[in-house]
Amino acid sequence: MATYAVGDIQGCFHSFQALLKKIHFNPSEDRLWLVGDLINRGSGSLEVLRWVFDHQSCIVTVLGNHDLHTLVVAEGFVSPHRSDTIQTLLDAPDAPILLAWLRHQPLIHMDQKYLMVHAGLLPQWSATKAKELADEVHQALRSEDYRDFLQHMYGNQPSSWNDDLKGWDRLRVITNAMTRIRICSKDGEMEFKFKGELHNKPLGYIPWFEVPERESSATPIIFGHWSALGLHTSNNVHALDTGCLWGGALTAFCLDDGSISQVQCHALDAPISMHFTD
Repeated sequence: MATYAVGDIQGCFHSFQALLKKIHFNPSEDRLWLVGDLINRGSGSLEVLRWVFDHQSCIVTVLGNHDLHTLVVAEGFVSPHRSDTIQTLLDAPDAPILLAWLRHQPLIHMDQKYLMVHAGLLPQWSATKAKELADEVHQALRSEDYRDFLQHMYGNQPSSWNDDLKGWDRLRVITNAMTRIRICSKDGEMEFKFKGELHNKPLGYIPWFEVPERESSATPIIFGHWSALGLHTSNNVHALDTGCLWGGALTAFCLDDGSISQVQCHALDAPISMHFTD
């Protein structure tokens, strides 16, 4: 039995299947951790979500920003973006079942050794604190009033954490940090425009995982979201988004022995996305 964490799939179904074949994934014995952004931008979002739903007994996944965006679009609160590729999913007869399942997934998965989150954590949060905060959003998404949360989810403010935050502001900061953060100030103020390589980051901001005395630094963290960062496994952080969607690779990290497996973007996944940024 082996456990593998897989970087952002984003609808790249053929690449995903090629990676599973390469690691000899056996759903009756092995386990997959998926870092979120299962869908959108690639050509196979419906196929990916159906496969994951059908194999949910051997999978844990966390929500990414594209997964949440799809839920918001499905509820009619925003229109699809020009670069979205989710219409086939939204039109599918089993869409209500698939999207309801997706909505019930958490922002954080944590076991005795690793924490998995799509984007990152604010420096004030220990792993335990972050899991408690993630559960607040999870509860909102699973409630009968989940549409209220989705309607108020979007926005860049507040841009930093305060323990006194309440209501939609509180849930929005938690969601933004865990599904959108790449860089922040040393005090934890988030910046959302930057999506590039480290040497181009704006002055006064650093990667969230390089903030001095970060409260979660003792916990190994698996995440994705930052394709321009690429594979990064050091100092207790394991960044696995290697830009499959943009013609790069799809990456699997074996939690048991630390080995890395990769496949290049499949030709059938490549054409969709080359004109857009994530």
